Amino acid sequence: MTPETTPARMFSEQPAEFQLKETSPSLGGEKIVGGRRIKGEKAGAFDLVEKMEYLFVRVVKARELPAKDITGGLDPYVEVRHGNFKGTTKHFEKSHNPEWNHVFAIAKDRLQATSVEVMLKDKVLVTDDLVGLVRFDLNEVPTRVPPDSPLAPEWYRLEDKKGDKVKGELMLAVWYGTQADEAFAYATHSDATPAVDAQILNSYVRAKVYHAPRLWYVRVNIIEAHDIFASDKSRIPEVLCRARIGSQMMKTKAIQSRMPIFRWNEEFMFVAAEPFEEQLVLSVEDRIGPSKEEVIAHVHIPLTSVDKRVDDRNIRPKWFNLKKPVVVDLDQLKEDKFSSKVHVRICLDGGYHVLDESTQYSSDLRPSAKPLWKPPIGVLELGILTADGLHPTKTREGKGACDSYCVAKYGHKWVRTRTVVDNLSPRFNEQYTWDVYDHATVLTVGVFDNCQLGEKSFSSNGNKDTKIGKVRIRLSTLETGRIYTNSYPLLVLHNSGVKKMGELHLAIRFSVTSMLNTMYIYSKPLLPKMHYTRPLPLLQQETLRHQAVQLVAARLGRMEPPLRKEVVEYMSDAQSHLWSMRRSRANIYRLMSVFSGLVAVGRWFGQVCAWKNTITTILVHILFLMLVCFPELILPTVFLYMFVIGVWNYRFRPRKPPHMNTKISNVEQVHPDELDEEFDVFPTSRSPEIVRMRYDRLRSWAGKMQTVVGDIATQGERLHLLLSWRDPRATAMFMVFCLFMAALLYVTPFQVVAIVAGFYVMRHPRFRHKLPSPLANFFRRLPARTDSLL
Repeated sequence: MTPETTPARMFSEQPAEFQLKETSPSLGGEKIVGGRRIKGEKAGAFDLVEKMEYLFVRVVKARELPAKDITGGLDPYVEVRHGNFKGTTKHFEKSHNPEWNHVFAIAKDRLQATSVEVMLKDKVLVTDDLVGLVRFDLNEVPTRVPPDSPLAPEWYRLEDKKGDKVKGELMLAVWYGTQADEAFAYATHSDATPAVDAQILNSYVRAKVYHAPRLWYVRVNIIEAHDIFASDKSRIPEVLCRARIGSQMMKTKAIQSRMPIFRWNEEFMFVAAEPFEEQLVLSVEDRIGPSKEEVIAHVHIPLTSVDKRVDDRNIRPKWFNLKKPVVVDLDQLKEDKFSSKVHVRICLDGGYHVLDESTQYSSDLRPSAKPLWKPPIGVLELGILTADGLHPTKTREGKGACDSYCVAKYGHKWVRTRTVVDNLSPRFNEQYTWDVYDHATVLTVGVFDNCQLGEKSFSSNGNKDTKIGKVRIRLSTLETGRIYTNSYPLLVLHNSGVKKMGELHLAIRFSVTSMLNTMYIYSKPLLPKMHYTRPLPLLQQETLRHQAVQLVAARLGRMEPPLRKEVVEYMSDAQSHLWSMRRSRANIYRLMSVFSGLVAVGRWFGQVCAWKNTITTILVHILFLMLVCFPELILPTVFLYMFVIGVWNYRFRPRKPPHMNTKISNVEQVHPDELDEEFDVFPTSRSPEIVRMRYDRLRSWAGKMQTVVGDIATQGERLHLLLSWRDPRATAMFMVFCLFMAALLYVTPFQVVAIVAGFYVMRHPRFRHKLPSPLANFFRRLPARTDSLL
């Protein structure tokens, strides 16, 4: 295999502007070149971001403030001014001893004057009155060394504009620090141009760390109901049971019975999030019309009282008393001699991993139950540096603007950087850390435009945050301990085609605590044990995943500041299951590329048979005679050949993480009508009713075919990338295995190997296990080109 045909160089022919570029920033005071540090200043705790210095002003509280109006009241607030920067705290009504504890951060490279003023004002309708101020000379402001050492605030006497002392004191702290300062995360920043007014700064979105709720599957087995009497005695009731948790609702089939006993024995699955705020509502209903049901009785079951299990053990069913929705009168109450009951088996299945993101880009594979969690195998560190050349997404004062922020998702932990207002080349320089439990997972970083700043954010429907692009990085493709500093193009697909919205500069480092434990992970199943002992149907998994995404979006949207629904859905690939002609064609091309190696071997063998090259044909004949005469050399030669290929490809191993590839994604020559179909709503709005029904059915079936083709292509790509050092640890392990097998098979008679292999394949089912073998688990953890799909 020549260097031009190595798997690492396949599908790399795309425009230069869409390719990933390696950078050499100065992180933590040290230059990064080729993933290694060039010694400079000593790196601190934030060693994956560039050092940024800020002037911090902490306004704590005030005391003994004077009265400003006739009634003796005062509505105080504090305004911090420096050059064009003006930041304000909230105001208190009728308070002479307010407490704010508000921090302002002014970038040191934006300092435009020699002093900073902290003014205390009284909030009035027309013009706010000045109560007093405190001035600080920037040359006398101390620097916090080290950054985490606390700086005690002090009481300062207020002065008027002339410098005379007035009544009242203000507790302040002013210092120079960096983004490593603990006050950086909750400070109001000055990353705004003078065109941005104070109202936008007051609604500024700060950096935030979110913890997504832990999700559980709720298994509900509705068995039967007794003593069910319909209101209409003249007809045979057609009874069903409806189960609902929040917005999730399912129902059994309707059955008829002359007796007051109805048996269904149907099982449903729901998704619930801790803490369990929703209740399971079971309602027994009588179908009195085609689309009309009448509630006979119901019961509310708190999920906090439901049994939890971590395996497939049997849960004993329970009888629950049903309540009538409305009691008509006392005579009716006397007629109800028996209490209606429903027989249900309910449990919280903690042995599953609740899929709340695309299975191809999962960032967490742990089960719901914490007792089943294993210790972490490593640490993932991410430095979000800068973004360059962002396209304007809005207009402000006649000029293009972009209020960008980044969201990173891995496992249960979501992080959101601060919003840099009105800047097309924002500097974030924020660093975050995650524990890694399985490195066959994906980190996702998205860039968005904040459309919630200003007056429009208070409208009834609001504006959706605009997606600028995202980056996906599979941890298994990273070398241990290496610092990856790259510039990732932000690509977004529009109706007109693919568009580059800018570039995002990241610094990533994956460290492991024990290389032996990391290698051992390759032999473990990818998903928890329950997914194999009691698997869920594929269609049910997709339905539950949709419910899980909506549940996570609802919970994160309740936090402050909220992480909006469109952000959560974009980061979780909530729409990846919908039909797309472009993605289907891309998967077909991937499948053709997988089998291109076999086609090339067939063509080469055809040339050998046609004696195109006499020397090559003679060598093949000699090799063929050797293998026929000595069949024990066949398998050792194959494994040794693969070992040699792996050693040869080590020179051409990938040095950059995989990224979205426009050629693989089939977006370079896609037809506009196909893009219009891809961006069409579901169900479609482009045609009449009959055509719409057929079109939606076609999209549904084609989406399943697209998934199957993609899965087949993924398996083949894993074979291709096995010796390409895409996953350095897996390739090293496989090379050692090949060398060991080559030596073992060399000394073992071929007949013995054939007999053992044949008997093992045809072994009795008693000797088979439901869990996949370590070799199968190793293969399923290998990376594929799904990470490069747009």
